[in-house]
Amino acid sequence: MPYSPPKGLRRLAFGGDYNPEQWPEEVWQEDVRLMREAGVTMVSVGIFSWALLEPEPGRHDFGWLDRLLGLLHDNGIRADLGTPTVAPPAWFYRAHPEALPVSRDGTRYAFGSRGAICHSSAAYRRAAAGITERLARRYGRHPALALWHVHNEYGAPVGACYCDSCAAHFRRWLRARYGTVDALNESWGTAFWSQRYASFGEIEPPRATPTVCNPAQRLDYARFADATMRENFTAERDILHRHAPGVPVTTNFMTALSQCDAVDYWAWGREVDLVANDHYLITDGRRTHVNLAMAADLTRSVADGGPWLLLEHSTSGVSWQRRNPAKAPGQMARNSLGHIARGSDGAMFFQWRQSRRGAEKFHSAMLPQAGTDSRVWREVVRLGAGLGALAGLAGTRTVADAAMIWDWQSWWAQSLEWRPSEDLDARERADSFYEALYDRHLTVDFLPPSADFADRPLVVVPALYLATEDTGRRLRGYVEAGGTLLVSCFSGIVDEHDAVHPGPYPGALRDVLGLTVEEFTPLGEDERVRITGPGGAELTGDVWSEIVVPRGAEPVWTYADGPAAGRPAVTRNRLGRGTAWYVSTRLSAGALAGPLAAACADAGLPARDELPRDVEVVRRTGPAGDYLFVVNHTDTEAKVPLPGGAGTELLTGERVAGRLAVPAGGVAVVRTARS
Repeated sequence: MPYSPPKGLRRLAFGGDYNPEQWPEEVWQEDVRLMREAGVTMVSVGIFSWALLEPEPGRHDFGWLDRLLGLLHDNGIRADLGTPTVAPPAWFYRAHPEALPVSRDGTRYAFGSRGAICHSSAAYRRAAAGITERLARRYGRHPALALWHVHNEYGAPVGACYCDSCAAHFRRWLRARYGTVDALNESWGTAFWSQRYASFGEIEPPRATPTVCNPAQRLDYARFADATMRENFTAERDILHRHAPGVPVTTNFMTALSQCDAVDYWAWGREVDLVANDHYLITDGRRTHVNLAMAADLTRSVADGGPWLLLEHSTSGVSWQRRNPAKAPGQMARNSLGHIARGSDGAMFFQWRQSRRGAEKFHSAMLPQAGTDSRVWREVVRLGAGLGALAGLAGTRTVADAAMIWDWQSWWAQSLEWRPSEDLDARERADSFYEALYDRHLTVDFLPPSADFADRPLVVVPALYLATEDTGRRLRGYVEAGGTLLVSCFSGIVDEHDAVHPGPYPGALRDVLGLTVEEFTPLGEDERVRITGPGGAELTGDVWSEIVVPRGAEPVWTYADGPAAGRPAVTRNRLGRGTAWYVSTRLSAGALAGPLAAACADAGLPARDELPRDVEVVRRTGPAGDYLFVVNHTDTEAKVPLPGGAGTELLTGERVAGRLAVPAGGVAVVRTARS
């Protein structure tokens, strides 16, 4: 997709959500003065302002927003202007209570939060179009306007509604998708449990049922709910395009957080002018910087490998987890520059000034409750100066080493009820395989199953339960042409309707893998299996094992115990000029190092053993040269060899050569000649 940067923004985006309506107007002048001191280049405004912009139906008050945008423009700060459609006002719900969403169990949610929207509601659609039209007409050519920001974090907290309006909309969607009810019955397998329909009018949303609901119906409803949200986004986008040509339109994704697992970002990425993402550290005991890198790589991939924009992250602690620790000194800069290394053309935060009231008053901000005499503020100012020195890398592209196939729809399907083991989670497999790649210092491009795999030395498939026959054929062609494929267990099992592929498992992937799976043998909660490999190497698997029957593939690791004892655990299939690897148990990121190293050797990827663990080395490249980012997440100094031997460290302006020394917890950005 073509990259459309924020209009008129000549530096990297740096700033945050600005909610001046929470403060007296005399505070605005101080805010703008401090923004300039911090090096802020853009702020997001108006995202939650519908009740102020339209205090009564049809009565609008734009005076405060006129004054705000004028103040920003006069101070050289660009505006990311939101359409406030994520939070309709109280008067709207009083007039249209049916626009409040309904859960699967029939509970209608109440007003008083955000995102409480039935996206099929005709009243909501009219109101959203109305306020968007008003904003577009008034501000479409405003000199401060750099970017339109539609809605906010679609799918969070409500990804699907199950009301009667949605039922009628779902029937229309199904008729367009299948044409006839007979085609739907065949695709959904409604012969099972006497679920056959005589007409589309008999079909309801997959509401709460006494036992498991038809999984094909559940999967299609997830697709429908995602498509319905996207319809509302594109309706607003088209209004904004009409009245503000040349100003890009985006919305903020949440690609690597499970809170937005209801959104197929491959489809959404094709609809925005600029891919933008929100990312917050999940403090669950894992290495948070690995998830950050994954989020950035995944967002860049949704942007088709081009630049994107980090539209929200936090300066320190958040407010919505069970425990919300503050970030350590220097961590904010590492987080910000880590996203930029992996393709973001800026670092934006939620929010500028920390709130005194409301649900997020304990969420950190660029200007904290402690004010300017605080560590957070000093780090914000220092980061702003650093980003000012990196203006030249805007528009450059991050260089990837390997590829990983990820599919939100397959995740939806695998997450439904009555699978062989609830403990085998697709997202967990993606996290673990990504962490294993990260620990080999490989930058990853994510790909949808429909992508072109050619010219990718290594393609990793951590979880692809749902895989079409076409995907299987194209992966076989990729391997035959010389590619290296690494596939995890329980992949290739069903088609797009959640129907098991004919013949033995793994269905669509058995030809490329050169094996069949006779039976799944999931493991108990505390059960482990040992697998042994080359040179007596021993690994431990959990959760899952399989009875693998080689059909051309060679066993490389073997189950030493457990229900599949003596059977192949990890196989390698030579096919044409390439190889396909299969891992039939759940291995931790550390245990995956052995099979991954073997696959990387087949792919000709370097080991990079000279780089310390938890030190990221990522390259962005453009016509003017390369930018080498070194992000040190350790508590000791790291020394990294410089490609080309020398360059300029942009954050300090110093000339560096030979091996680059990066202090504990520090970041270096070196501009070098084009590699």
